[in-house]
Amino acid sequence: MSLRQSGAPSPRSVTLAISCESMRLVLLAAAAALLAAAQTPRPLRIIAIGAHPDDCDIKFAGTAYKMAHAGHAVKFLSVTNGDAGHREMGGGMLARRRYLETQESARRAGIAEYEVLDNHDGELTPNLEVRRQIIRSIRRWKADIVIAPRPNDYHPDHRYTGVLVQDAAYMVVVPNVTPDVPPIENNPIFLYYQDNFQKPAPFRPDIVVAIDDVWQQKVNALDAHVSQFYEWLPWVDHRLNEVPKDPAARKQWLSQLRIQRLSDAARATLVRRYGDAKAKSIEKTESFELCEYGKQPTLAELDRIFPQ
Repeated sequence: MSLRQSGAPSPRSVTLAISCESMRLVLLAAAAALLAAAQTPRPLRIIAIGAHPDDCDIKFAGTAYKMAHAGHAVKFLSVTNGDAGHREMGGGMLARRRYLETQESARRAGIAEYEVLDNHDGELTPNLEVRRQIIRSIRRWKADIVIAPRPNDYHPDHRYTGVLVQDAAYMVVVPNVTPDVPPIENNPIFLYYQDNFQKPAPFRPDIVVAIDDVWQQKVNALDAHVSQFYEWLPWVDHRLNEVPKDPAARKQWLSQLRIQRLSDAARATLVRRYGDAKAKSIEKTESFELCEYGKQPTLAELDRIFPQ
């Protein structure tokens, strides 16, 4: 009696069944992969903008370290080259020194890029050409998040950096503005760094990030800016004689100097994000205020975007 006559499946039908089952498994695996990809947030692209080649580090280095090491692409941008920030040197020599400091800081912080625009320190104005530079930088980075100073500050370069970024906030999506670089498809989220100025309105800490666990990494990034934190700024503050000569001791001195008191408003946001018990143990933070321009996420969305 043949196999067909006995009711047993033919080799062809067995092969076909195996092929169908294999195809089904392949399709199921592909569907699972697509579902997982849809549920996994894509890496974000963040650009932090400051007036000088250490401003981003002061305001954002701790959070930047966390975000970079979570797989996000983080870039720092200095709108001026810092060529006035010293008592003994200036011009091109100082600008070159400060550029090298930014590159070392970026290496220590683990960020993707630190760009320095060639505008003179202390002479920044909110003009059209610099606005175009900022628009290009935001577009080229394809930024999802842009962070900059508020436009009220003791230093004119800080104020005007805030104005310039505000002026760029809508224009980054307009094709006929700065057409040499394609516009980005979606307007980014724009945020402000923390400051202590009260007029015309005090800073509002919409999001607060605890950085106790990466504080040393932030100090390491700041420590790369030798010309600023151990020479220029102590001289301006009449405390140059306090700077230790030993590199390890001066880094510890810098660490203590840079700890800031947490405001009541920031403490309340900290409690909202971390819970009362954990918030009580947090000492070092970075805070950000949502700008009214650009994409407007909810506080819950900001909590998901920013690291704990």
